[in-house]
Amino acid sequence: MSGDPIAPLREWLVRWHTAVQNRDFATGKTMCAPDMVAFGTVAPFVTGIDEIMKAQWHHVWPNTRGFTIDVKNARGEIVGDRAWVAATWDSIGFRPDGTEFDRPGRCTIIFARQNGQWLATHTHFSLKP
Repeated sequence: MSGDPIAPLREWLVRWHTAVQNRDFATGKTMCAPDMVAFGTVAPFVTGIDEIMKAQWHHVWPNTRGFTIDVKNARGEIVGDRAWVAATWDSIGFRPDGTEFDRPGRCTIIFARQNGQWLATHTHFSLKP
């Protein structure tokens, strides 16, 4: 993605969906600010990475397969040490009886660059209406 003004954010998105696919909570946590704020379909408003993991990630990540962000079509902007990105994503979810269903959605992520690393300071992941 040479010459792409949001290439670092696209790289972050790939690392993120890989962490979700692998249920790699430890890597996901390193990609986020400790005081991050998140909301979405599962967690209406949560503050702090540990609380977000408990309220959202641990309920969603194990119950999905193939979570993939449309990195190529993501839109965003980097201004100094702040950035944002918006993208759609797809996954397969599982009902309580084990049957699968398509689980598409969208996300908006706000970033801060700290010590040369982009960290999510706010995320909004929700299912497609």
